[in-house]
Amino acid sequence: MKTFFSELGQAVLTSWGKENFSLKAFPNIATKILQECNPSKNIELKALQKDFLLNNNQLQQTNSGFGQPELIVFHHPRFYIQVLFWLDGTTDIHQHAFSGAFHVLSGSSIHTEFEFTETESLSSHFKIGELKKRKLELLTQGKSVPIRAKDKLIHSLFHLDTPSVTVVIRTHNDALETQLNYLPPCVALDPTHSDPLNLRRLQLLDVLHASDDDEYADLVIQMINSLDLETAFSVLQHTISPLTELGEWKNVFSHFAKKHGQMATELEASILEESRRTKISQMRTHIIDSDHRFFLALIMNSSIQSEILDLVSQRVKEEDSIETVIAWLCELIEVDDFSTSILNASFPEILDLPQELQAEQMINVARQSLLGNKPEPGSDEELILQALIGSSLKPLF
Repeated sequence: MKTFFSELGQAVLTSWGKENFSLKAFPNIATKILQECNPSKNIELKALQKDFLLNNNQLQQTNSGFGQPELIVFHHPRFYIQVLFWLDGTTDIHQHAFSGAFHVLSGSSIHTEFEFTETESLSSHFKIGELKKRKLELLTQGKSVPIRAKDKLIHSLFHLDTPSVTVVIRTHNDALETQLNYLPPCVALDPTHSDPLNLRRLQLLDVLHASDDDEYADLVIQMINSLDLETAFSVLQHTISPLTELGEWKNVFSHFAKKHGQMATELEASILEESRRTKISQMRTHIIDSDHRFFLALIMNSSIQSEILDLVSQRVKEEDSIETVIAWLCELIEVDDFSTSILNASFPEILDLPQELQAEQMINVARQSLLGNKPEPGSDEELILQALIGSSLKPLF
């Protein structure tokens, strides 16, 4: 095992040296060598795990919280190689302060790349602009992808299997600037930036909400009216879920909009989208089937039905993509004493239909919609379709 990673590292060092250790050349070199050496065919994962657990002769490890866990398997002053395990891996949309390449050793992932055009910088850690999706792809075992520092690679990964494992060849640090996360469609922020006072205020708001304090929404409004835009944004981002539960979101946000005008409308889109993505990400804690996680990843990262169905076709090969999606929806149906639901789309309470028929009706409406057949305006079917569109399943319909 150590021999493989040592040879992998030496191959990178030799090739990079021929390019005078150019940082620009490093991603292509790392990607090419990962493709040639193909760790997914030459590393037996169980043997790697046992060696690390039972053999004390290991390289010095870091205190990094990146990976679940991160194993350092090769180290050089110019670069190192890490093996990253992911158990619940759904990464934020982010960039990197280093360059290199990663290789899917085990498992698979939905990989989404973006580009960001900055229009306004409120501070070094809070920027506004336009985030556009550039590419959405399924990464399977053996795939290698270059990592380019800063905004040359803005991406997210939704890991489908537990664990998913990647081999990363990377520099220590290329960029001294802030490494940003992105909230589509328009916000870039520094996830490491911390305002201790605001942090404690957010935690105190959690206490008030947990204790059902009647003044919760009013206190948030008073904060919004007194705080600067960036801090108020963080308060709204933190409180959107409880405010929505209380039916107070629109009222509270109207105060933010009154104070900050058109920019507030743009920022609301990012708050709402981040809330939607968070809900889908949280679903993977109890959805463990890799096909179902693949489906979650698609509705999180794509708003285009045809793109979703195309990627489903890539995964299931010869099968009908629409019927495959319908089968997944059937498998995801949950019925309890109070409701019938698919993910967070619930059968409309207003419709008087026996519960034992509700799941079948939701599936029928979903199938007809995917086939391009629209329900009659005002019909029961239209109400069901609106329930599907109003949920995390919206991109599909």
